[in-house]
Parts: sequence; structure tokens; C-alpha cells
Amino acid sequence: MSKMTTKYDAIVIGTGQAGPSLAGHMSGKGMRVAVIERALIGGTCVNVGCIPTKALVASARVAHMARRASDFGVTLDGPVRVDMARVHARMKEISGQSQGGLTTWIERMQNVDLLRGHARFEAPNRVEVDGQQLEADRIFINVGARPFVPEIPGLDSVDYLTSSGMLQLDTLPKHLIVVGGSYIGLEFAQVFRRFGSEVTVMERGPRLISRDDPDVSTAVREIVEAEGVRVHCNAEQMAVSPHREGVALKASVAGDEREIVGSHLLIAVGRTPNTDDLGLESTGVECDARGYIQVDDELETTVPGIWALGDCNGRGAFTHTSYNDHEIVAANLFDGGKRRISDRIPCYGLFIDPPLGRIGMTEAQARASGRDVLMGKWPMSNVGRARERSETDGFIKILVDASSKEILGAAILGVNGDEVVHALLDVMYAKGPYTVISEAMHIHPTVSELLPTTLQNLVPLE
Repeated sequence: MSKMTTKYDAIVIGTGQAGPSLAGHMSGKGMRVAVIERALIGGTCVNVGCIPTKALVASARVAHMARRASDFGVTLDGPVRVDMARVHARMKEISGQSQGGLTTWIERMQNVDLLRGHARFEAPNRVEVDGQQLEADRIFINVGARPFVPEIPGLDSVDYLTSSGMLQLDTLPKHLIVVGGSYIGLEFAQVFRRFGSEVTVMERGPRLISRDDPDVSTAVREIVEAEGVRVHCNAEQMAVSPHREGVALKASVAGDEREIVGSHLLIAVGRTPNTDDLGLESTGVECDARGYIQVDDELETTVPGIWALGDCNGRGAFTHTSYNDHEIVAANLFDGGKRRISDRIPCYGLFIDPPLGRIGMTEAQARASGRDVLMGKWPMSNVGRARERSETDGFIKILVDASSKEILGAAILGVNGDEVVHALLDVMYAKGPYTVISEAMHIHPTVSELLPTTLQNLVPLE
């Protein structure tokens, strides 16, 4: 007996940052849509990513500032104590509110069916969800990614955590070993150090956050080390084994053999797309060697009628790039737009404290571009707002094309750097000259008021 097939105008697989908003857009157009989710509505960001981790960052900052109270002439009675159970409960409440609101929104969409189950393709226009067949001429894949776990000798013999597992902890690790010195690893490293854990970061490469320029990497390392995080770069030949205190990690660190003993082990070395169990072989949709779905400049895959949005396409891997994917697809398919992935400017943040805001080209990329590049750099120690708050780590760095006067990129590491950088980003999108900002009057005392100053002191890259 053949299975019954339900036909829709569109099918959305996954409910990360792109899927629900795209479904809402199509619902507004009167389309009948199936939205399929096998696990947590909201995907990584809402459940095990941005929202819960930034809630932890906020709690950790309060603990850090409480310990520094005397620096500001404020006296607290007794030592600062962190109640991890309450920290965890606060994080879960904030994350749960976001997930609950998103679930209610989807459930209330007109002509939209929310199906719970695992979707697998049976043909380019047909998927199966727990025995039910669905067909549509348009299918949108928004299945996200998960933590990547590398092959480390002995890893299968010890308990270890990924970024998702870290968010289940409601007790404080005595000593957290973090394998991976990039964005996710560093955020957890600083958070748990501020909560009171010993923390050691093991990075295979020669420096932290290798995608960024060396001066940014060095400053970030200085910030976390000043708070007591131990950092070991050039950590190779890592192996782990059980230990009475938890786990022992052995590595060759710049040629020296080291053994680090910790109570908890976090593996934070990147992410891998959730594309291996979708039945894509039934469609002809092509993936690269790492499993990322190949898409064109408008997010369509190698098979007409199938699009891939968000982390699974490898074209951004951030919440904001995923949401922008939905905006591009919605505009082009339904609103007569001509938007492209290639039109957007790279931007992302590192949410240690103080944060890093990064946009456009790095200094290395600007040098490699062959352009005549000017650079302005200003230390946060010369920023009034930073001095007032006694948070003077970091700097502002802006890169400019000397011929066109366009801003090529920037890094702002310091107080409010993740917010301030958008003033530059918007001018970049407008393709305006840097003089729009350098000649503007900004409010004092703020961090943003130093953007004109930085741009008024441009010098050629050496």
C-alpha cells in the first residue's frame, strides 16, 4: 500500500534563525507551508548558542565587577560567591522565553503546519517525516550545525563536554581544560574563570583566534591571561586519559611535553553541518568535503527548487548571516528583489569582556588586496569612556582605501566594541567615504566619539 502524500507550496526543514522567519513571510503571501523540526525549536542560537551563552557572560561580568568593587570606591561585605545553580536557572529561563515565544509564533502562523520529527529526502520535491510523505516545489533546508569532535587519542575513554554540554552544568568545574582557542572556547574560558574555576586553554595553532590579525590575537590573549586563564599555543600531539581528578591531557607544547590535569574537558574546535542524515543522495544536492551544502549567490543549491540557509551552507555560520539568508531568499523569490550573498560585508563579534567587533577586511587581507591602504589605530587607554570605567584594554583599528576613501574593515576590541563598530559598517554598506565619519560630531564622552579621531590620524600601512 502506497503512502499518502500531503502537498504544500513550500517545506522548511529546521527552525533556526532562517526557517521560521521565511515561513512567516510565505504565510503572509497566502502559501501553505510545512515547517519540520526534529529537536529544539530555535536551533543553536536560542537553545545552545548565543542567547544562553551571553546570559552566562552577563552573570560572569557581574561576578568580575563585584570582585573589582573596591577599585571604584565601593565596599562589599565578604567574598564574592557564585551560585551556579541560580546562574544556570537564570540562563535557562532566558533561553526558554525565547524558545517559547518562537514556538508560539510558528504555531499561530496561518496556513503553516509545524511537524515534529526527522525529515529525510526521498526525491528532490519529496520528504518523509516519521512515515508521512510531504511534497512541495520549493524546499528550504535550515538544519544548522553541531559541535565538531576531532579524533584525539583516548577521547572515547573520558567524559568530555562540547559547547552544548557546557550549558547543562549547574555546578562549578574545579579545573576546566578547553581544547580550542577560538571564539567559543575563549568565551567559555573567561566565563568559567570569572565564576571561579581554574581554566587552561590548549590551542593547536601558534596563536588564539587565528582568523584575526596578530595584534588582535595578542591583545585577546593578554586580556584572558590577566584574569588567570592559562593559555598554551602550539599544543600538538594531544592525547587524553582518565585521571582520579577527572581527565589528564598530554601534549607537546612548542616542543615541550606537558601534562594538564583537570576536572572537566571542553572540546571547542569548530562545528560540522547537520547534513549527513537528510537523504541528500536522493536529490543530487552537492555538498563539499566537510558536508556543507553548496549554494549559489542566492542560496539555491545545485538542484533547482531546493535552497540551503544558515549554518549548513557554510556561508557565514552566524545567527545574523542565517537571518540574512532568509532575507535574501524572501526578497528574491517573493518581493522582486535582486539580493546576493556577495553583497554583504563580513561582520562578527567575539563576546569575551571586553568584546571584539570585526567587520570587512582584516589587516592581512587589506595588505594582500594590492590596494593603497591607510590605517588608523587608537588605544582604548586614550578613550574617556574606557578610563571612566577602568576598562582600558584593547584598541580601535580602521582600514581605509587611500584612493576611493572607502572603509575596508575595522576591529574594535574594547568597551562596547561590538556595538560601536556598526557605525563604520553602515557607512561601508552606503559606500560612503570615511570622511562622512571623520568630519562628523559625536557625543562626548562615548567610545564612538573616537571614531572621527582615529580616522583623522590615518597613516599608510608599512
